[in-house]
Amino acid sequence: MSIVSARMRQVKLSPSVAARIILNQLREEGRRIIDLTIGEPDFITPPHIRKAACEAIERGETKYPLSQGTMALRRAAAERIRLDTGIDYPLDRIIVSTGAKQVLYNALTATLEAGDEVIIPAPYWVSYPDMVELAGGQPVTLRTEAASRYKITPDALRAAITPRTKWLMLNAPGNPSGVVYDAAELSALAGVLRDHPHVWTMTDDIYARLTFEGGPAPHILQAAPDLADRVLAVNGVSKCYAMTGWRIGYGAGPKDLIKAMAVVQSQSTSGACSISQAAALAALTGPQDCVAEFARSFRERRDLAMSILTRAPGLNAVSPDGAFYIFPDCSALLGRTAPDGTVIATDADLVQYILRRTGVALLDGGSYGVPGTFRLSFASASEEVREGCEAIRAICEELAA
Repeated sequence: MSIVSARMRQVKLSPSVAARIILNQLREEGRRIIDLTIGEPDFITPPHIRKAACEAIERGETKYPLSQGTMALRRAAAERIRLDTGIDYPLDRIIVSTGAKQVLYNALTATLEAGDEVIIPAPYWVSYPDMVELAGGQPVTLRTEAASRYKITPDALRAAITPRTKWLMLNAPGNPSGVVYDAAELSALAGVLRDHPHVWTMTDDIYARLTFEGGPAPHILQAAPDLADRVLAVNGVSKCYAMTGWRIGYGAGPKDLIKAMAVVQSQSTSGACSISQAAALAALTGPQDCVAEFARSFRERRDLAMSILTRAPGLNAVSPDGAFYIFPDCSALLGRTAPDGTVIATDADLVQYILRRTGVALLDGGSYGVPGTFRLSFASASEEVREGCEAIRAICEELAA
């Protein structure tokens, strides 16, 4: 008899982590791999941020920090959130955690009763449903289509809400779609939420400043500030400052929610690394040129990738508004037989075939809640993006012949 709980047995290893294990094995076998699975910038953390961390060490800032985050970093996070949402949060409504992922998990753990439902638009970041299940809730997938640019509509949201609904999760620019809701779309969704006061909204804004049309992505709190008492805004420094390994995220919301999340954190990880918090403070309060530079570079890579993928038969690739992913619909290629006799029945089959034939690593779309798709990251160097996309195009031409 296994000691592992039934709840835990329902949870899967993150597909990106599982893919990395396989890729490392292939590299050890001598295969050259072009990794287009990675969900982190290929840039080095900017110098002024690294310097701040070193200076914090030399000052002896190596003791336990406040569990909810240092006062200085919470002030900086509050100012960043004010700029992004228009809401001025006092420090007792701000929490700093070990990555934005922990902020999300703390919130779900602090709020979900057994059977509570969380509406998760698909495609979704792979961890959302499993985090909900770990917290005892029930994920409710709200499927979207490429034709609607993978956005939910007010009617679809209204139909998904039940008396058990506790949260709606919004992620824009989305992982893996890269799409952004405009102000009018957010206002329409807010109209539905006003009609259902028992439903709260969790916004994962980790890519909000990595957009391609200038300025951060619109936020639902800008469109509907009256919903602030039912919104948890989550962000961090991982993506827009190339600080994935520093593990710092932050969130802002109603006081009783943040207090409960702080209790969860105090009994699990306690405060985030003091040195990482010093680095994050420098990121949020120092020069912001790096964010614009990273966004420009990602836009160039997006344009490069799209120029190739739009010529690939059988693919319908929606051009992303931000982040660093493309999420092509490949359903037209399913059911085909490759020249070597391989039957491409699913998106997972296609991803595995591309890896085996070309060494280009992708992630299947079924893991993101939308079978018949795959995720491609253009966070790698431009030449790898070009080579990888050309290899994908060649495989598509082969299958479509």
